[in-house]
Amino acid sequence: METLLTKISSCELCKAHLPLGPYPIVAAHSKVKVVIISQAPGGKAHRTGIPWDDPGGQQLRKWLGVTDEEFYEKTRFAFMPMGFCYPGKGVSGDLPPRPECAPLWHKALLERMSNLQLAILVGQYSQKYYLAKAMRKNLTETVKAFEDYLPTYLPLPHPSPRNRFWLTKNPWFEEEVLPALRTIVKKIIEK
Repeated sequence: METLLTKISSCELCKAHLPLGPYPIVAAHSKVKVVIISQAPGGKAHRTGIPWDDPGGQQLRKWLGVTDEEFYEKTRFAFMPMGFCYPGKGVSGDLPPRPECAPLWHKALLERMSNLQLAILVGQYSQKYYLAKAMRKNLTETVKAFEDYLPTYLPLPHPSPRNRFWLTKNPWFEEEVLPALRTIVKKIIEK
């Protein structure tokens, strides 16, 4: 695992497409139990090198029902975005993740996570990639059908503050999905 992570950290495949240059942000361990597969690091994560080091990360930890210490404990959670580097700003938020990372690195990383019990798919990019044809017509319908993807995957919307409207419009998420998510995560990380 360490050799692979070192290779990833020096990757410059997308260099020409990254406004702030390459800075792959990924965290994995061979004994990890839960992997969080998301879109791409944000600008703050690019500056600090810490995955989910922003308001979206604070919200995600609340959703999971874990402390900062539990979240960043390397044998509990791995962080493997679809694009490992910050893609830059777009008109209504960050640009989509670079398409090169997942096909190049994900399989090799997952093969080295021998204790993996759950992949949390945050946002549409990871859901489209991993659920493929099993994904429902949109993110909302996919998240609503979360039980259909267990025990391997659990789809979530992005926890960004920009998603407040989605959360308000879909109260079932907080009532049904979050309690199940917390129960599943607690059971896995406390084993």
